[in-house]
Amino acid sequence: MGALLGLLMGLGLLLIWRSGPRRGPKRARTHRALADRTVELLAQAGLSGVRPQQLFALSGTCAVVAFIVTTGVSHATGIGLAFASFAGYAPVALIKMRRRQRGIELRELWPDVVDNLSSAVRAGMSLPEAVAQLAQRGPEPLRPAFRRFAEDYRATGRFGECLDRLKAALADPVGDRIVESLRVARDVGGTDLGRLLRTLSQFLREDARTRAELEARQGWTVNAARLALCAPWAVLGLLAIRPETVVAYNSPVGLLVLGVGGGVSLFAYRVMLRIARLPQEERVLR
Repeated sequence: MGALLGLLMGLGLLLIWRSGPRRGPKRARTHRALADRTVELLAQAGLSGVRPQQLFALSGTCAVVAFIVTTGVSHATGIGLAFASFAGYAPVALIKMRRRQRGIELRELWPDVVDNLSSAVRAGMSLPEAVAQLAQRGPEPLRPAFRRFAEDYRATGRFGECLDRLKAALADPVGDRIVESLRVARDVGGTDLGRLLRTLSQFLREDARTRAELEARQGWTVNAARLALCAPWAVLGLLAIRPETVVAYNSPVGLLVLGVGGGVSLFAYRVMLRIARLPQEERVLR
């Protein structure tokens, strides 16, 4: 009986050990998904030269520096952890802000890109030439991406692969649509490309005008909500220099208050963003 129990235990341990490698790929996929999302975020912010590891290292450095400085001034570990979390998220928040600003900027520029392509097609240029000429005639912020396309096409002559790299560099839903329209026109031909581009240009201008009006109307509400969210933590930062306040937050009840306050602030901020968010076009053609 004892030998049978020992055999069953050994078999169970063997099965547990053999089940380990199946969890590894799942964690690897999670890490790759996070890295891919970070790469896309950096590309949409116009920072494609920055690697995800550099962003993570910057966030960690900001968190450590904020923790050391805040803890050294206030002598309260809880307050140091609270402000370290804010400082660690600050680089990501700045990049997301840059992504929103770049999205607004590109929204105003895409109609000009489509108009240039339509004019080049009507003038008899081939599709690669029409796209490459945007490196000189296109909007200034988009010229580097089209310049890289022109260099890639001159080096390889492979229109499809160059379009894939252009789409990854632009990292924009409208750019995806334009690139795929050019790919279809190149592969199957047709005479409706000029009409399609003119219709797309008109639609993009109307969408940009409507979205700008909505964002202008809701901007003051969102900014007021952000100010209301930051105000309690700014007051906490001022109170942290007073010794009697530090003693209160060094206690277990004080740490609980900080934790609950941080959770409520995060929840309220996410709800505010959810309510104020306008419909965003997804990159379904990436």
